[in-house]
Order: sequence, then C-alpha cells, then structure tokens
Amino acid sequence: MQQYCIAPSILSADFARLGEDITKVLASGADMIHFDVMDYHYVPNLTIGPVVCQSIRNYGINALIDVHLMVEPVDDIIPDFVKAGANIISFHPEASHDIYRSLQLIKSLGCQAGLVFNPATSLSYLEYVIDKIDIILLMSVNPGFSGQSFILSTLEKLRQARKLIYDSKRNIRLAVDGGIKINNIGAIAIAGADTFIAGSAIFDHMDYKYIINQMRYEIAIAKENNKIIK
Repeated sequence: MQQYCIAPSILSADFARLGEDITKVLASGADMIHFDVMDYHYVPNLTIGPVVCQSIRNYGINALIDVHLMVEPVDDIIPDFVKAGANIISFHPEASHDIYRSLQLIKSLGCQAGLVFNPATSLSYLEYVIDKIDIILLMSVNPGFSGQSFILSTLEKLRQARKLIYDSKRNIRLAVDGGIKINNIGAIAIAGADTFIAGSAIFDHMDYKYIINQMRYEIAIAKENNKIIK
C-alpha cells in the first residue's frame, strides 16, 4: 500500500493571505497542495489559473502542486500550468478531445498525469490508458463548489478502482475529492483511497495541525483494524 497523503485544496484557503495560508498548512503536516481550476464552462464556477500557481511558486512554496483541471478543452492550458510549476495535472475524460493525447502531452512536459471521474462517470475510460496514468481521482461530490457532502456510492467505486490498480500492477495513486471529514476518512481509506483531498474540512478549522493529525489518526485506526485494502 502506498503512503497516505493529505492534500488540502486551496479553493477553501484565505486568498487574501494565500501564500501564508499554504505555508501554514504545509507546516501543519500536509503532503501536497491541491489546485482546483474551474472555467465556468465545464463546471458552473470560475476559480484560478496559471498566474496564481506561478505566484505560489514565486512566494517560495516548494511542495508538490496537484492541479485538477475542470476546464474544456484541456490541452491548451496544460503547458501553461507546467510552466507555472505544477507537478501533477489531472483532467476529466469528457473534457478532452483525445484522452490518450492529453495524457501524453502532460507526461511529455515532465508532469505526472491523472484522470478525474465525476460521480456518474464510468471507470471504463481506464481500460486503454491506465498505463499512462499516475493518479486516479474520484470525485465524491459533483464538481464546482466546495463544502458539499460526501456521496456514499463513491465507496464502491473506490473498491472497483483499487482492484483495477491492483490488476494493472502499476504504482498509481487513488485519490478522493469532496466531503472528506474526520468522521468518514477511515471508511474512505478502507475502501482503497490513499490520497485525501480536503478543503473546507481543513481550512475552515482554526488549527490545521489538529485536523490533519486527526485525519491521520482515523486512517491509522482503520489500518490497525486490518480493514485497509492492500
């Protein structure tokens, strides 16, 4: 099993003090930063772009930046995020004219590549491209807004995705984004996730370190109970 990774989504951070907030959450034990990009086209919201990513790097943030593209089409903006300092770039299969080509573009520019699956999107897209993927991200809410509740059917989808990864014999991360809280992160880990993207659950709390430590504690308890899928 891969190391468990806590990835705060900066969509819920304080944008008036973004560099400071990111520094604080990393110092509190976060493993990497998750960067949500929405275009008001693929999803009904408009967020941030490559300039903000570059600003984070200029501020001195050296941690991994995981970029989730909720834009359509994706290919034109991928090089901009690579240049801005992204380490991982994931996109939705429905937003690409050619999934294989988009994945190849990300990899050719030196980034890790991933596919993102909405709650109603089939994992069948993985059948022919799993050898080009470094991370699979399952949305456990409908993308577009932070603070939504976790969709329980994601647990079964996680189990299916974990089996696909196991059968592929590849080192692929399995991430979940949406509605992750202290009271459900253990069950999400049991279902097979190893990367947990949380926005409001972390940034809305006064003590980032406490929340991140509690999340790790809940994962550890699940592991001790021998329920984590290996």
